[in-house]
Order: sequence, then structure tokens, then C-alpha cells
Amino acid sequence: MGRAAVVVGAGIGGLAAALGLRRVGWKVTVLERARALDDAGAGISLAANGVRALDALGVGTEVRVAARGQYTGGTRTPGGSWLARMDGTAVERALGTPIVGIPRATLHRILRAALPADSLTTGVEVTDLDRSAPARVRVHFRTRAAGASPATETHLDTDLVVAADGVNSRIRTLLFPAHPGPGHSGSTVLRAVTDGPLELTTDFEITWGRGTEFGHIAFEDGRAEWHAVLNSPPGIRHADPLAEVRRRFRGWHQPIPRLLDATRPEAVLHHDIHELTTPLPSFVSGRVALLGDAAHAMTPNLGQGACQALEDAVVLAAALARHGRSVEETTTHTDVRAALAAYDAERRPRTRAVTVAARRAGRLGQQLSHPAAVALRNAALRLAPSGAAVRMILRHADWTPPSPPLPSVRGGEKR
Repeated sequence: MGRAAVVVGAGIGGLAAALGLRRVGWKVTVLERARALDDAGAGISLAANGVRALDALGVGTEVRVAARGQYTGGTRTPGGSWLARMDGTAVERALGTPIVGIPRATLHRILRAALPADSLTTGVEVTDLDRSAPARVRVHFRTRAAGASPATETHLDTDLVVAADGVNSRIRTLLFPAHPGPGHSGSTVLRAVTDGPLELTTDFEITWGRGTEFGHIAFEDGRAEWHAVLNSPPGIRHADPLAEVRRRFRGWHQPIPRLLDATRPEAVLHHDIHELTTPLPSFVSGRVALLGDAAHAMTPNLGQGACQALEDAVVLAAALARHGRSVEETTTHTDVRAALAAYDAERRPRTRAVTVAARRAGRLGQQLSHPAAVALRNAALRLAPSGAAVRMILRHADWTPPSPPLPSVRGGEKR
């Protein structure tokens, strides 16, 4: 079968896809639009399904060492009272691993380090796909050198394209021009990582106000990520984002003031939250597969966006390995198409269910703003059985990679 793939996008999903493909014998080229990978980002929580996917990709041990388990914390009111406690030990007992928190930059570096240095090309913008040949895809792209040098137009011929180019995926638009694309969720998020370590009494917290949420994730090195989510129309920006967060969350409980005091103003990131409310008719077209946010961008309310992208990467690699073995070393195009059909059939129902659940969690959590509705929700949380939060986590995190496991990278290849 064909053994050369182009992955478009060097985010978490794209790098994971490249790792998975290499483990099943494919030569992979990753094309990234950004000229420099500055590791910008805040923090991320990974549930058991994400960690299991990283294990299957061969980097789970490194991630566990760099991450911090989330054993303590839960959900609070702005005054500091607890609505629900999180029992991280019960989660670990049920799934074999706790939820873990890790800086996005650290996870990204771990994934990059597991790939050959020459497999990633930056400063490259994919402009078009030529899919007229039945067994190949021609990827057209432009490379812009530093400074005022003109762009260079070129192309690559490949057996497979994996589009991991994010919520505003250009390739998704090329494949499905009639699809409406991402829509604004109604919320915006400001977030940052503290400039240094600080004392925290919990590993993870979220606090719900009226149409607002403030949360933090503690890291292994003592620093923490915080995020502030607000009901807001898209496009609104502030001259001093940190000052705006201080204003909006003035009077809220500790450690919120301490987290903001430990943050440099220039470290604050601000993004509107978009999602694919209209599901795609397929995650594949010919020899092109969509993965991660390009396929199923969702709101962050369940912390499952990156986990689902990691699952995608493992399932895609497993499907290609399974169908590749069935035809030995042949180069017919039907095996790739069969593998992508299997990937689509497995991933679309799963990710659709998680996307809908995440949207519902946001509407009943951070986005809820009417005082009576907020009071009713808070009362329901306080009265819920102690294991309710754990059961909700298990509903989405109890995922096992396909069997047999992905093989190790073949001997002699440079990592």
C-alpha cells in the first residue's frame, strides 16, 4: 500500500497523527503554517482516554513524568463555597490513571521530540489539493522565507493527507464547501500561565458565576494555568486584558487574586470559542482524512478537545495498519480508502456525542446567567450524590485504544 503521508498542521492532533503513522510504517511530512513554533499556549487537562492514546503513540511515560495528577479540587461559587468536590483517587482507581494537568507547550515539545527533526516544515501554507489521480494526492503549498523574500509555490505528491489544520481548517472548506463551518459558541476565554510557582491547595478548580467561569490547573513545576471564560459576542478585545479580568472577577475567592497577581500582563491570551455545531457528513474524502478540530471542533467544557484529537490519531493509524496488513505490500488505492472508511465510521459517532455533551455542559455551567437558573443549578450540584462527578468523567474518559496495539517505531529509524 502507499506509505507516504502529508499531515497539515503541527498542533497536538497533527503531531500525534504523524507519530501514529510512523509507528505503522509510513513516511510522514508535517506542514505547519506558522514560521516559528513559539510554544504559545496555556494549560491542558488530559483524562484517561488522552493518556491512553499517548501510551499507544509511545510518549505516555514522558507525559506522565512532566504532568501533575489532579486529585483534589472541584467546583465552587464566587464566594468560595463548594458545589462539588472532585475525587481524583476514585477516577484513578476506576481508569488506572488520574486526570493530569500539563502545559500545552510541554506536551507539544514531547510530541515534536518523538519525530525526526526533518519531518516538520514550518512557514508553509497549503493552498490546494489535486485529487484527480485515484491513488495519489498532490498537495500545493507556498513557502515564504523570512523578510521580504517572495513566496515559493511548490507541491508534494503523497498517498494520504491528514488535515489537522484546526477549527478554521482550509482543507475542510476545500472538501466540503457547502458546510457552514465553525460558529461562535457565545463565549470568549482569557488565559495565562503564571510567571512562577505559587502555593495552591488544590490541583484543579472551576468557579461558576453568572455567565462567567474562572478555573485553574496546577502544574508539576509549581506554576499554574488559569482561564477566565465570559459570555461575550465575538471580536471584543481589551487594551489591558489582565486588568479586565481583575475587574470582572474582583471580590472572588482565593486563589483567584493570587493567580492574577502572579501573571505578567503580556502573558494573557484571548480567544473567542468556536465550534462545529453542524456535523460534517464525513471525516474523509478520497485519500484525505480530517482530524481533531478540523473534524469536530468542540467547546472546552468537558476538557475533551485534545483527548479526542489524540484518539483520532490512534484510530487512524490502527485502521491503516489493519487494512495495510490485509493486502501485504500492494499499492492499490482501495486499502487506504477502506482504512479511512473504518476511521470515519468509528470516530464520527464518538466525537459527535462528546461535542453535544460539551455544548450542553457549557450551557448548564459557565453560560448560565439567569439568577434563578444559577441558584437551581447550584442547589442540584450540592444535592448530587458524591460519585456523580466521577461517573460523568467516566462516561467520556473510559476509552481503550484499538487492539492490537500500535507497533514501536521500526528499528534503525531516527527519532
